[in-house]
Amino acid sequence: MTVSDTRGQQTSEQPPSGGAAPPGKRTPGGPEQRSGILMGRPFGVPVYVTPSWFVIAALITWIFGGQLDRVLPELGGTRYLVSLSFAIAFYASVLVHELAHTVVALHYRLGVRRIQLQFFGGVSEIEKEAESPGREFWLAFVGPLLSLVLGGVFFLAVRLVELATVPGVLLTGLMVSNLVVAAFNLLPGLPLDGGRMLRAVVWGITGRPMAGTVAAAWVGRALAIAVLIGLPLYSASRGGPDRSTTETMIDAVLAAVLAAIIWNGAGGSIRNARLKEALPQLRVRDLARRAVEVTADTPLGEALRRAREAEAGAVLVVDGRGEPIGLVRESAVREVPEHRRPWVAVGALTRDLEPGLRLAFDLTGEDLLKALRATPASEYLVVGPDGSAYGVVALSDIERRLSAAVAGR
Repeated sequence: MTVSDTRGQQTSEQPPSGGAAPPGKRTPGGPEQRSGILMGRPFGVPVYVTPSWFVIAALITWIFGGQLDRVLPELGGTRYLVSLSFAIAFYASVLVHELAHTVVALHYRLGVRRIQLQFFGGVSEIEKEAESPGREFWLAFVGPLLSLVLGGVFFLAVRLVELATVPGVLLTGLMVSNLVVAAFNLLPGLPLDGGRMLRAVVWGITGRPMAGTVAAAWVGRALAIAVLIGLPLYSASRGGPDRSTTETMIDAVLAAVLAAIIWNGAGGSIRNARLKEALPQLRVRDLARRAVEVTADTPLGEALRRAREAEAGAVLVVDGRGEPIGLVRESAVREVPEHRRPWVAVGALTRDLEPGLRLAFDLTGEDLLKALRATPASEYLVVGPDGSAYGVVALSDIERRLSAAVAGR
């Protein structure tokens, strides 16, 4: 149990995930979670379709269906079935884009946790960062490259059919959409692929990954502002006097959502880079608190008194031979009123010391985070080289250290 700040402070029972994951192309760290419908496992990587995909699929069906009514009015209501087919085919192209990232990541042995198809495209969650700017560049570039290739394939296919037919309209739409996806992702700002490429270039020139991240993130923020303002203006300039208020509102909302995603993704990239820089300096021995040792039948009030006198930050429960057997949980202590503490034994507030709650005092960085993920808890016993008690580390202290690093403090 940590006994500094025993009032009002809430401690999470979940270990830190290793970083704030931005909604960009690739997000390092964190456990695999189901988020959507599992569609398959190409190359052994699970592909999920999130609920937000159905929103954008319905929107594409509605908008594309309206355009089909002007091009192929004889379709009638069937145009919406054709439009839905376009939405599905388009996201199949997005999946190919993401699989390109996945194949290269697997080739570089970076590991891929999952692929998500969601509201604005796809996300390939790659477990590790590229080890060199060259690998980072190719890992980012291969996605837009595949989209360009798909655009070229659909361009060749369009030449084999009549434009004023369902196949002609679908193939034209897929050609244009893939070229737009490629062009948009090549914009040089995080979290887009072009931002990853810019990051790799600056990283290669300066030798500092953080310098590349900062440069690409600020370009990404500038892109977010440009999208927020420029996309509605561009759509309005092409719409002419017949443009409806509904269409104008849809463009404005989509521009705002897309700008927010880019802006937050750029900020998340900076936070992840700061976290990556800070992880090697995260040492469990630097965060360990001194602990007082008591037996399980010691009253809580007495244990806290001893901790205050010893200027200790934790209470460790030992057996009759002095061997550690449990940690008093801070969250449990807070639930005991002051007037009850002399009558409650610490044994009732103790978590047994299972193997995963013992951390070697030389654990650092990613190894420390992996140990925390393996056994979630609010306190851990830190042991020295000889296995003796070195101190107690609180999860809240680790979280504060990581939060300060991410915030740049």
